[in-house]
Amino acid sequence: MSGPALQTAPTAVLLIEDEAPIRKFLRAALEGQGYTVVETATGQDGLTQAAMRVPDLVLLDLGLPDVDGFEIVRRIREWSGLPIIVLTARGQDGDKVRALDAGADDYVTKPFSMPELLARMRVALRHRAQAAADNGNGVIEIDRLRMDLAGHEVTLGGAEVQLTPIEFRLLATLARYAGRVLTHDFLLREVWGPSAVGQHHYLRVYMAQLRRKIEPDPARPRFLLTELGVGYRLKDG
Repeated sequence: MSGPALQTAPTAVLLIEDEAPIRKFLRAALEGQGYTVVETATGQDGLTQAAMRVPDLVLLDLGLPDVDGFEIVRRIREWSGLPIIVLTARGQDGDKVRALDAGADDYVTKPFSMPELLARMRVALRHRAQAAADNGNGVIEIDRLRMDLAGHEVTLGGAEVQLTPIEFRLLATLARYAGRVLTHDFLLREVWGPSAVGQHHYLRVYMAQLRRKIEPDPARPRFLLTELGVGYRLKDG
């Protein structure tokens, strides 16, 4: 006789948001999708709950009354790599960039739709699980695209893609953070070094070259996605 089936614990979300109507809406929507939700109205309480409960994911409003949202991201990143998705006001690209540079995984612009938020959450959780399960072989596969980071080899549908050293470093950096938005300056520092920060035309040129080599239709990219005013992401899955 077989034993009882093992029950998988529901995914725990920490919601740090000072507006009660938004907290109420998000709690109802997330619990309806099977998530468990812990909600806090202040940044300080959010930091305490993050340390005590160690949730699977954090949803963080940047406009908190007591602690700057960017500081919340930085302080969590001092001890944890748990996914953080920030909630930002429409049109504030500067806030998105600052949050991502501080260590956030992604952002959703207010007002947002629940399907969009849920999709971003799934990507962030999947990326964390893949990173945790990485066996160290340095091989990343996304659809027909395969990247062997250790072997410096990229294939598309089994055919080798010839990349320059800079193109490979750029693609490898995006691949290591697949699914996450990487800001322009983060990519410039990683690929070209600190002196290149602010030289966004470098990225435009090399992203265009990469898209011509790996995208079926460079004008409608499937893998290398642009986040307007913020940076780029490599599609995850």
